[in-house]
Amino acid sequence: MKLTRLDAEILDLLQNDFPITSRPYKVMADKLGIDEEEFLTRVKIMQEKGIIRRIGGVLESKKLGFYSTLCACHIEENKLEEAIRLINAEPGVTHNYIRDDWYNVWFTLTASSEEKAEEIIEKLKESIGAEVVSMPALKVYKIRAVFSVGEENG
Repeated sequence: MKLTRLDAEILDLLQNDFPITSRPYKVMADKLGIDEEEFLTRVKIMQEKGIIRRIGGVLESKKLGFYSTLCACHIEENKLEEAIRLINAEPGVTHNYIRDDWYNVWFTLTASSEEKAEEIIEKLKESIGAEVVSMPALKVYKIRAVFSVGEENG
């Protein structure tokens, strides 16, 4: 799907200027000179096409009192689909990636405490039948990921 200029402007607003208000989509639609219904329709189409995967806040779990860790494991190819299903079924798993390496499945786990995270990891080890390596961050670097789309698609 080739983005229209309006679609690109919508994506830029969603990433950079999301208003904290009871009707954020109306506020953004007003900025673009369109009605809220058109704005939401275009967002829905971009979600259906896979251009937008998720719209939501990014919270710093540690500041909210949670524990988070990056995990990696090696899953045999014939068990990959089932293992990923089990990992993704865990409510504290936020990201899950397949990598082309010995440790081919990586995921982020957030829990109410380190002890709770360890319980979840032990449960996952049993259910997926693989070792899970936990790598909590020693230092956090916050990198803002914003993808400019406004100029390239006009």
